[in-house]
Amino acid sequence: MSTYKASITWKRNNQKFIDNRYSRAHSWQFDGGIVVPASSSPQVVPVPYSVLEAVDPEEAFLASLSSCHMLWFLNIAAQEKFTVDEYRDDTEAAMEEDKYGKLAITRVILRPIVTY
Repeated sequence: MSTYKASITWKRNNQKFIDNRYSRAHSWQFDGGIVVPASSSPQVVPVPYSVLEAVDPEEAFLASLSSCHMLWFLNIAAQEKFTVDEYRDDTEAAMEEDKYGKLAITRVILRPIVTY
């Protein structure tokens, strides 16, 4: 069994809160020690309540899928004795209403380009 840890931290910092006009900026800290600035997506919650420069959960979800696919591919290539020199994936996801009327990531497109 493997376990993974992450800490998510958000602070109100004396902002109003119950009017829903507060910053969504927060941080993700992973078990290796790296801290990533995070926020809601500016496509969902407008600036200034979102932070353009931060990673949002939708981007992180997309990046994790792409990264997992890449690592799986590289493992298979190595087992089959293919030498991969570069792997790039310009991937995208669509967030739209699902059949229940809720916003959801409904489609992910992976576009790996592999150089041997």
